[in-house]
Amino acid sequence: MSNISKEQVRHVAHLARLAISEEEVEKMTKQLDDIIHYAESLNELNTDDVEPTTHVLDLKNVMRKDEPRKWIEKEDALKNAPDKQDGQFRVPSILE
Repeated sequence: MSNISKEQVRHVAHLARLAISEEEVEKMTKQLDDIIHYAESLNELNTDDVEPTTHVLDLKNVMRKDEPRKWIEKEDALKNAPDKQDGQFRVPSILE
């Protein structure tokens, strides 16, 4: 298993534009090393008979059925429009 070095922690902190103290370098080195060792230990598991999943929970579609229904009429939508023309909202042109 690979170990993460203090220099690698400093390098990542530099790339992330983080100012970290020497005490934080020590702490993060240990924490990141533990994370890497745990992730590498997962590679040792036999997953030959495990079906790939996209989510750990078996989720079903919880949304309502999409059914067409009567919505707002065009005249009702346009009645409060500050400016309208030919049954549409009229807005200022934006040209650059």
